Amino acid sequence: MFKFPSLIKFRNKKVNKKPQKEIEPQEIFLDQLAQRKEAEGGIPERKLEVPLSKKILKGILLFFIIFLFVLFAKTFQFQILENKKYSVLANENKFIFHSIKAERGVIYDSQGRQLVFNEPSFDLVLDKDKLPEDESERIRVLEEVSEIINQDYHEFENKDLIVKNLDHQTLVLLETKIAQFPGFQIEQNSIRYYEEGSSFAHLIGYTGKKSDEEYVGRDGLERSYEEILRKNPGETRIERDVYGNLLSKEIVSLPESGKSLVLWLDSGLEKKIEQTLNNVLQNTGAEKAVGVALNPKTGGVLALVSIPSYDNNLFSKGADQEALKNLLEDPQEQNPLFNRAIAGLYPTGSAIKPLIASAVLEEGIISPSKKINCQGKIVIPHRYDPKVSTEKQDWRIHGLTNMRKAIAESCNVYFYTVGGGYEDQEGLGPSRIKEYLELFGWGKKTGIDLPAEANGLIPFPDWKKEVKKENWWDGDTYNLSIGQGDIKVTPLQVASAFVAIANKGTLYKPKVVKQIVDNERNLIEEIRPEILKENFINPENLEIVRQGMKMAVTGEGSPYASATLLNSLPVSAAAKTGTAETFRPDYYHNWIAVFAPYDDPQIILVIMIEDIKGLQSAALPVAKEVLQWYFSK
Repeated sequence: MFKFPSLIKFRNKKVNKKPQKEIEPQEIFLDQLAQRKEAEGGIPERKLEVPLSKKILKGILLFFIIFLFVLFAKTFQFQILENKKYSVLANENKFIFHSIKAERGVIYDSQGRQLVFNEPSFDLVLDKDKLPEDESERIRVLEEVSEIINQDYHEFENKDLIVKNLDHQTLVLLETKIAQFPGFQIEQNSIRYYEEGSSFAHLIGYTGKKSDEEYVGRDGLERSYEEILRKNPGETRIERDVYGNLLSKEIVSLPESGKSLVLWLDSGLEKKIEQTLNNVLQNTGAEKAVGVALNPKTGGVLALVSIPSYDNNLFSKGADQEALKNLLEDPQEQNPLFNRAIAGLYPTGSAIKPLIASAVLEEGIISPSKKINCQGKIVIPHRYDPKVSTEKQDWRIHGLTNMRKAIAESCNVYFYTVGGGYEDQEGLGPSRIKEYLELFGWGKKTGIDLPAEANGLIPFPDWKKEVKKENWWDGDTYNLSIGQGDIKVTPLQVASAFVAIANKGTLYKPKVVKQIVDNERNLIEEIRPEILKENFINPENLEIVRQGMKMAVTGEGSPYASATLLNSLPVSAAAKTGTAETFRPDYYHNWIAVFAPYDDPQIILVIMIEDIKGLQSAALPVAKEVLQWYFSK
């Protein structure tokens, strides 16, 4: 290689104790070029080679350290801390799950008549991601759909479910053109349909929306048997690649329809009670009433009517929203959603007397044959001032009256005397009255398999002092003895107590459901009758009470018997009527409790008409017409 000695010598002098280095020719030319530029006033070459400062180098190093740390932290977050989350999201992108439809269980009466149905329903839904990308084409699709369904397409922006429960004409139009409307789809669902909804609404209840696809029971049997009736949809899994191509499709779980219910209910009896009550209400001007029928051998609910009622189909998808709004707002304050049979609380009037008689006999307070001279009233002297007295009236003079006649003629004076005590005759007193009424199930829930049952109230001295801040007087005991005052029980509690009188001593838990079956009506579970108490009253004492109730119908030995209208029935019956005062002057709750046939009871029927004007006998004619039909069909 060609060398330049003088330059080599010069460079070696500038390098202190370093080994000699060969100079390339181009380096010599570059040095000369630099010297020339410097001589011409240009920028010295050495200034271009000035090293960066330590501060800048440290800043760059720190930046790269921070960058690497953040990168590592994010990697740790995604790969370790949030691995499960992003794995799920990745799978969701990879797998698409579709629900396989299943049906909610239905409901049958005791004769196999289906009362609840699942009817097909078609909904128009929109997947906005599948709308055309071209704006003009997208607007064309939206406008054509909006014209068919008669809805402004701007309303589509905030919802995916465009129309629920399409009517038939709209459904046909959409089905013929749905392929021309990318993004829109018709989905088949089912809606709950209740045959003759208002007749069975308080018993069956209704379903309400839990999510876009799931409805759950909100009242009645739909609510209390939600776990039994509920459907379990199946699921399919579709796997696609990143380009959307189908890779696989499999069924993850099979659909399972809900189980169905068979009731104790006699739907014909239910409708007959409802129809007869409505006729009497129209004739008397009253507006509210209850009818309860139980099987005295099992406690099964044969009928349960609460008037006014409502159409539970209004809660189904796509129903008349204006009618539903009117029902919920209740402008006439009739409270049709309120189930008076199990939650209405009322004084019973004389319907209490068979229970008081049972307690008196159990306590041995009076012989059933002993006669009390009932002269139409008792006079109660003031506890502290003998010059002051209070009169408790009867509805008429009964004369000499024993227990059977007192029940048959509903003699108030007799039950004032044995309930509260009078002159030389001992009475039960409030504590024992409360004890026996509670033995019969009054003042607390029966445990029926329906939601929203009320407890009720049996008043007693401590309660009155604590709640009303008043002392308990003898008049309170007399009132309680004939079912007046602060006592409040439900019509179901009254019917349940008379079950125990009819069958001579067994108190059952009332039950609406008799069986659980599958969708082919195969038996899954039998709901057995449940005994709450038995033999809590001596059967011989109950027989005396039953005889008094029978005399109320036959009139034998009781010229003022209260229920002789029932004596023309095809079977023998026993009954007890009742008239309870209300807070409105000259308005009463009218009761009757009856069982038949007398020797082998098949039915307990309780009728209560609320707030009827005057002392009309309104419940008794209802009972007669219903039982006439029941035993003649």
